[in-house]
Amino acid sequence: MINFIVCDDNSGILIEVNKVINNLMMKNNIGYKIHLFEDYYYNFDTIPDLKMSNKIYILDIESYTSSGLDIARKIRNNDYNSTIIFLTANEKICYKILQRDFLFSFFISKKRDYKIKLSNALNAVLKKINSSQIIKCIKNGIIYIIPLDDILYITRDSVERKSIIKTEYLEIMISKKLKDIKRELNSNFTYSHRSCIVNKLRIRAIDIKKHIIIFSNNDQIDLVSRIFKKGYKYK
Repeated sequence: MINFIVCDDNSGILIEVNKVINNLMMKNNIGYKIHLFEDYYYNFDTIPDLKMSNKIYILDIESYTSSGLDIARKIRNNDYNSTIIFLTANEKICYKILQRDFLFSFFISKKRDYKIKLSNALNAVLKKINSSQIIKCIKNGIIYIIPLDDILYITRDSVERKSIIKTEYLEIMISKKLKDIKRELNSNFTYSHRSCIVNKLRIRAIDIKKHIIIFSNNDQIDLVSRIFKKGYKYK
Protein backbone atom coordinates (compact mmCIF):
# COMPACT_ATOMS: atom_id res chain seq x y z
CA MET A 1 0.00 0.00 0.00
CA ILE A 2 1.27 3.45 -0.99
CA ASN A 3 0.12 6.36 1.20
CA PHE A 4 0.15 9.84 -0.33
CA ILE A 5 -0.09 12.68 2.20
CA VAL A 6 -0.84 15.94 0.39
CA CYS A 7 -1.11 19.38 1.98
CA ASP A 8 -1.75 22.62 0.06
CA ASP A 9 -3.78 25.69 1.00
CA ASN A 10 -4.91 26.08 -2.61
CA SER A 11 -7.94 23.83 -3.18
CA GLY A 12 -7.34 23.93 -6.94
CA ILE A 13 -3.80 22.57 -6.47
CA LEU A 14 -5.15 19.83 -4.19
CA ILE A 15 -7.61 18.75 -6.87
CA GLU A 16 -4.91 18.70 -9.56
CA VAL A 17 -2.41 16.79 -7.40
CA ASN A 18 -5.14 14.29 -6.56
CA LYS A 19 -5.74 13.78 -10.32
CA VAL A 20 -2.00 13.33 -11.00
CA ILE A 21 -1.76 10.63 -8.34
CA ASN A 22 -4.90 8.81 -9.49
CA ASN A 23 -3.84 8.89 -13.15
CA LEU A 24 -0.44 7.48 -12.25
CA MET A 25 -1.58 4.79 -9.83
CA MET A 26 -4.49 3.47 -11.89
CA LYS A 27 -1.99 2.36 -14.54
CA ASN A 28 -0.33 -0.23 -12.32
CA ASN A 29 -3.05 -1.51 -9.90
CA ILE A 30 -0.89 -0.90 -6.83
CA GLY A 31 -2.97 -0.36 -3.71
CA TYR A 32 -2.86 3.25 -2.53
CA LYS A 33 -4.62 5.84 -0.42
CA ILE A 34 -4.58 9.63 -0.72
CA HIS A 35 -4.80 11.80 2.43
CA LEU A 36 -5.67 15.42 1.54
CA PHE A 37 -5.19 18.45 3.82
CA GLU A 38 -5.71 22.17 3.18
CA ASP A 39 -3.38 23.22 5.98
CA TYR A 40 -1.09 21.86 8.69
CA TYR A 41 -3.68 21.56 11.41
CA TYR A 42 -6.59 19.33 12.46
CA ASN A 43 -5.38 15.75 12.03
CA PHE A 44 -2.23 16.42 10.02
CA ASP A 45 -0.01 16.36 13.12
CA THR A 46 -0.97 12.74 13.76
CA ILE A 47 0.00 11.50 10.28
CA PRO A 48 3.81 11.27 10.80
CA ASP A 49 3.26 9.07 13.87
CA LEU A 50 0.73 6.73 12.25
CA LYS A 51 1.96 3.30 11.24
CA MET A 52 1.52 3.29 7.47
CA SER A 53 3.56 1.77 4.69
CA ASN A 54 5.38 3.70 1.96
CA LYS A 55 4.52 7.29 2.88
CA ILE A 56 4.97 9.92 0.18
CA TYR A 57 4.51 13.49 1.40
CA ILE A 58 3.63 16.26 -1.08
CA LEU A 59 3.93 19.47 0.94
CA ASP A 60 3.16 23.10 0.28
CA ILE A 61 6.09 25.12 1.61
CA GLU A 62 4.10 28.22 2.52
CA SER A 63 0.67 27.83 4.13
CA TYR A 64 -1.49 30.05 6.32
CA THR A 65 -0.51 28.49 9.61
CA SER A 66 2.87 26.81 9.14
CA SER A 67 5.81 26.10 6.86
CA GLY A 68 6.32 22.90 4.94
CA LEU A 69 9.99 23.11 5.90
CA ASP A 70 9.08 23.02 9.59
CA ILE A 71 6.78 20.08 8.95
CA ALA A 72 9.57 18.27 7.08
CA ARG A 73 11.88 18.72 10.08
CA LYS A 74 9.26 17.15 12.35
CA ILE A 75 8.79 14.25 9.95
CA ARG A 76 12.53 13.63 9.76
CA ASN A 77 12.82 13.53 13.56
CA ASN A 78 11.45 9.98 13.51
CA ASP A 79 11.07 9.05 9.86
CA TYR A 80 14.04 8.93 7.47
CA ASN A 81 12.49 6.63 4.90
CA SER A 82 9.44 8.48 3.63
CA THR A 83 9.74 10.63 0.53
CA ILE A 84 9.08 14.37 0.83
CA ILE A 85 8.13 16.37 -2.26
CA PHE A 86 7.94 20.15 -1.83
CA LEU A 87 5.58 22.31 -3.89
CA THR A 88 5.88 26.10 -3.91
CA ALA A 89 5.08 29.16 -6.00
CA ASN A 90 8.16 30.90 -4.58
CA GLU A 91 11.12 29.72 -6.67
CA LYS A 92 13.64 31.74 -4.65
CA ILE A 93 13.10 29.51 -1.65
CA CYS A 94 14.48 26.60 -3.70
CA TYR A 95 18.03 27.63 -2.82
CA LYS A 96 17.27 27.49 0.90
CA ILE A 97 15.79 24.03 0.50
CA LEU A 98 18.79 22.72 -1.41
CA GLN A 99 21.08 23.83 1.43
CA ARG A 100 19.18 21.70 3.94
CA ASP A 101 19.30 17.95 4.33
CA PHE A 102 15.76 16.61 3.90
CA LEU A 103 16.61 13.13 2.75
CA PHE A 104 14.92 11.72 -0.37
CA SER A 105 13.28 15.05 -1.21
CA PHE A 106 12.19 16.74 -4.44
CA PHE A 107 11.54 20.41 -5.15
CA ILE A 108 8.85 21.36 -7.68
CA SER A 109 7.81 24.87 -8.68
CA LYS A 110 4.09 25.39 -9.17
CA LYS A 111 4.83 27.93 -11.90
CA ARG A 112 6.41 25.58 -14.45
CA ASP A 113 4.67 22.39 -15.62
CA TYR A 114 4.36 21.18 -12.04
CA LYS A 115 1.90 18.38 -12.92
CA ILE A 116 4.35 16.81 -15.39
CA LYS A 117 7.27 17.21 -12.98
CA LEU A 118 5.22 15.78 -10.11
CA SER A 119 4.27 12.75 -12.19
CA ASN A 120 7.93 12.19 -13.12
CA ALA A 121 9.01 12.52 -9.48
CA LEU A 122 6.37 10.05 -8.32
CA ASN A 123 7.45 7.59 -11.01
CA ALA A 124 11.02 7.83 -9.69
CA VAL A 125 9.81 7.20 -6.13
CA LEU A 126 7.78 4.15 -7.19
CA LYS A 127 10.83 2.71 -8.95
CA LYS A 128 12.86 3.21 -5.77
CA ILE A 129 10.20 1.46 -3.70
CA ASN A 130 10.08 -1.44 -6.17
CA SER A 131 13.86 -1.84 -6.02
CA SER A 132 14.01 -1.89 -2.21
CA GLN A 133 13.51 -4.91 0.04
CA ILE A 134 9.79 -5.52 -0.23
CA ILE A 135 7.28 -8.27 -0.71
CA LYS A 136 4.45 -7.91 -3.21
CA CYS A 137 1.06 -9.45 -2.51
CA ILE A 138 -1.90 -9.55 -4.87
CA LYS A 139 -5.40 -9.62 -3.43
CA ASN A 140 -8.61 -8.95 -5.36
CA GLY A 141 -6.56 -7.61 -8.26
CA ILE A 142 -4.76 -5.03 -6.08
CA ILE A 143 -0.98 -5.14 -5.55
CA TYR A 144 0.15 -4.52 -1.96
CA ILE A 145 3.78 -3.49 -1.49
CA ILE A 146 5.06 -4.27 2.01
CA PRO A 147 8.59 -3.36 3.17
CA LEU A 148 10.22 -6.41 4.75
CA ASP A 149 11.21 -4.39 7.82
CA ASP A 150 7.52 -3.74 8.52
CA ILE A 151 6.60 -7.42 8.75
CA LEU A 152 6.23 -8.80 12.26
CA TYR A 153 5.36 -12.38 11.39
CA ILE A 154 3.63 -14.58 8.82
CA THR A 155 1.36 -17.45 9.83
CA ARG A 156 -0.52 -20.22 8.07
CA ASP A 157 -4.31 -20.42 8.42
CA SER A 158 -5.07 -24.14 8.39
CA VAL A 159 -8.80 -23.58 7.80
CA GLU A 160 -8.53 -21.16 4.88
CA ARG A 161 -5.27 -22.78 3.74
CA LYS A 162 -3.79 -19.34 3.18
CA SER A 163 -0.96 -17.33 4.68
CA ILE A 164 -1.47 -14.23 6.82
CA ILE A 165 1.11 -11.43 6.73
CA LYS A 166 1.02 -9.31 9.87
CA THR A 167 2.44 -5.78 10.26
CA GLU A 168 1.58 -3.00 12.70
CA TYR A 169 -0.78 -1.40 10.19
CA LEU A 170 -1.94 -4.30 8.03
CA GLU A 171 -3.09 -7.90 8.21
CA ILE A 172 -3.51 -9.48 4.81
CA MET A 173 -4.40 -13.04 3.81
CA ILE A 174 -2.90 -14.32 0.58
CA SER A 175 -2.98 -17.59 -1.37
CA LYS A 176 0.69 -18.48 -0.98
CA LYS A 177 2.37 -21.22 0.99
CA LEU A 178 4.78 -20.25 3.74
CA LYS A 179 7.68 -21.99 2.02
CA ASP A 180 7.08 -19.92 -1.13
CA ILE A 181 6.92 -16.68 0.86
CA LYS A 182 10.09 -17.63 2.73
CA ARG A 183 12.03 -17.61 -0.56
CA GLU A 184 11.12 -13.93 -1.01
CA LEU A 185 12.40 -12.92 2.43
CA ASN A 186 15.90 -12.10 3.65
CA SER A 187 18.03 -13.62 6.40
CA ASN A 188 16.20 -11.64 9.11
CA PHE A 189 13.31 -14.10 8.86
CA THR A 190 13.18 -17.57 10.37
CA TYR A 191 10.64 -20.23 11.27
CA SER A 192 9.52 -20.05 14.89
CA HIS A 193 7.15 -22.92 14.17
CA ARG A 194 6.27 -24.96 11.11
CA SER A 195 3.24 -22.67 10.64
CA CYS A 196 4.91 -19.35 11.44
CA ILE A 197 7.77 -17.20 10.13
CA VAL A 198 8.99 -14.33 12.31
CA ASN A 199 11.08 -11.23 11.68
CA LYS A 200 13.97 -11.59 14.14
CA LEU A 201 14.59 -7.83 14.09
CA ARG A 202 11.06 -7.16 15.34
CA ILE A 203 11.22 -9.55 18.31
CA ARG A 204 11.36 -7.69 21.62
CA ALA A 205 11.34 -10.69 23.97
CA ILE A 206 10.75 -14.42 24.15
CA ASP A 207 9.06 -15.97 27.16
CA ILE A 208 10.55 -19.46 27.17
CA LYS A 209 8.29 -20.79 29.94
CA LYS A 210 5.04 -19.48 28.49
CA HIS A 211 6.07 -20.27 24.88
CA ILE A 212 5.33 -16.71 23.74
CA ILE A 213 7.09 -14.35 21.34
CA ILE A 214 6.59 -10.65 22.06
CA PHE A 215 7.15 -8.23 19.19
CA SER A 216 8.28 -4.61 19.16
CA ASN A 217 4.68 -3.33 19.09
CA ASN A 218 3.72 -5.72 21.95
CA ASP A 219 1.83 -8.15 19.70
CA GLN A 220 2.24 -11.73 20.89
CA ILE A 221 2.10 -15.18 19.34
CA ASP A 222 2.43 -18.65 20.87
CA LEU A 223 3.69 -20.44 17.76
CA VAL A 224 7.04 -21.43 19.22
CA SER A 225 8.72 -24.74 18.45
CA ARG A 226 11.17 -26.62 20.70
CA ILE A 227 14.01 -26.02 18.24
CA PHE A 228 13.31 -22.28 18.09
CA LYS A 229 13.23 -21.97 21.89
CA LYS A 230 16.46 -23.93 22.22
CA GLY A 231 18.19 -21.58 19.80
CA TYR A 232 17.23 -18.51 21.84
CA LYS A 233 17.45 -19.97 25.34
CA TYR A 234 21.22 -19.75 25.53
CA LYS A 235 21.72 -16.38 23.81
